[in-house]
Amino acid sequence: MAENFTETFEDSGGAYAAEPSRPLPHLFLVLECDRPTAGGVRYCLDGIETVELGRASERSAHVPDGAPSTLRVGVPGRSMSASHAAIVRKSGGFVLEDRGSTNGSFVNGARVAEKALVDGDVLELGHTLFLLRSALPTPAHTPRVYDSRERAATHPAFSTLLPPFAEALTTLGRVAKSELTVLVVGDTGTGKELTARGIHALSGRTGPFVAVNCGALAPNLVESSLFGHVKGAFSGAHRDEVGFLRSANQGTLLLDEIGDLPLTAQAALLRVLEEREVVPVGSARPVPFQARVIAATHRDLDTLVASEKFRGDLFARLDGYRCLLPSLVERREDLGLIVGEVLASLPEGASVKLSPEAGAALFRHDFRFNVRELVHELERAVVISEGDVIQKTHLFAQGDAAFAARPAGDASPSPELSPEDAKLREELVRHLTEHRGNVADVARALGKARMQIHRWLKRFDVDPGVFRLKNR
Repeated sequence: MAENFTETFEDSGGAYAAEPSRPLPHLFLVLECDRPTAGGVRYCLDGIETVELGRASERSAHVPDGAPSTLRVGVPGRSMSASHAAIVRKSGGFVLEDRGSTNGSFVNGARVAEKALVDGDVLELGHTLFLLRSALPTPAHTPRVYDSRERAATHPAFSTLLPPFAEALTTLGRVAKSELTVLVVGDTGTGKELTARGIHALSGRTGPFVAVNCGALAPNLVESSLFGHVKGAFSGAHRDEVGFLRSANQGTLLLDEIGDLPLTAQAALLRVLEEREVVPVGSARPVPFQARVIAATHRDLDTLVASEKFRGDLFARLDGYRCLLPSLVERREDLGLIVGEVLASLPEGASVKLSPEAGAALFRHDFRFNVRELVHELERAVVISEGDVIQKTHLFAQGDAAFAARPAGDASPSPELSPEDAKLREELVRHLTEHRGNVADVARALGKARMQIHRWLKRFDVDPGVFRLKNR
């Protein structure tokens, strides 16, 4: 079991050194398609020469007596052979060797007998997906193996298999119990509100959690919505209203999409946060309030401040502690963990299974709208599958239709593009081909933000799904 692996390996002299963080190889069991609610597992491969993978009565990981450099990983299910495959360290890297398995071993969708592995390779063994990371930044004292089923009860927003993200969430948990204002930054759908709810849950505050989308407030009613108003303050004000800030008294107020707040309201909000009192519209009497404020945005506030579209003093006031949420494709290691939590929360979701093709499709998908898109896809798939087996045809119906409508490999630039844009589009297509349509990998290769890559995809009418299809 996991505990056995940890104790045995540390006794053999393989415990972490004292440095704060270092790059270490890891193997992730991302998703069991036959048991998608089981979550995932992380195995550190530092000092491990051979990983033996095969069928077991239950999910397990241990180091055999007398073989401190061998890790045996067991996965339940008839699709996995008793001795299915091995990952062997050779020439400074890792090689996957099939051990004559019944259902075969696959790397990035291609069946192999033996294959040298590189960082980010996806292994399909039986109906289980694994991911190899060759050098993942790992803080000191990170557990050698971590099974998401064994995690202590915590808010879903604070669950991850990724060591660096886990360290950041641990720090955020400490911040949650303080009075610091928190700024949550992340792409659309990465779970900013869920993270804010997690902060509130860990804070111990007795008041309510109140969320307000600043971008959805009517421009002429922003201040009355936030600060409240008195009866007769303006046409339609038929009664006193306390506003969002006082509604969250003794609790937590989430100012979502804070980057969309008008400049005029920003000045008033700054004063309120500094003075800890509000003056309702139509009143001259300040009213004290006590609420923890969390701001969230998908926009680059540093850029908005530099262009004078957001007040620098308000930004400084909100930026007490900044939490950066990665996109879903940047935390593919957590896919099974998130899938399990989503399915467990859905009617009939706890008993559903995934076909191997459906599991691989989830893993390959770009998820432009992140966890929100994953939740939507799973909700629909559970209904369509009637709580039985989710097939690939139950997922991404609109996306696959769009892929089929576009000739694969049609990457010729549009004639109206300037020479500079044509060159940029050509480079974009080259990287999409090289990275099999993975936008996160393309962004890293080009040194750009994912949102910038998505803007180019839209601008040049390039579909990353085409490049994934070509590599199936």
